[in-house]
Amino acid sequence: MEAIRQIVRIPRNHEVRIKVPEHIAEDELMEVILLVKKGKQNFKEKIKELKKAVKDPMYLEDMKAVSQDFEYVDQEGWE
Repeated sequence: MEAIRQIVRIPRNHEVRIKVPEHIAEDELMEVILLVKKGKQNFKEKIKELKKAVKDPMYLEDMKAVSQDFEYVDQEGWE
């Protein structure tokens, strides 16, 4: 099995063409899956999400772990 990734924007007519590489034989079976990314967030929505993160226990634990990982490196001099 071979995975080929193509990223395209949805056009006005909502039709997407798939470019199949030449090395794939004619009449070969192929599975097509559409993964749609969430649309762009506006600035206010991003700030709102960031404010929620500082209260998220998992986020706070991750930040604590990263700080501990770099504790000794931060004490070393940078030259």
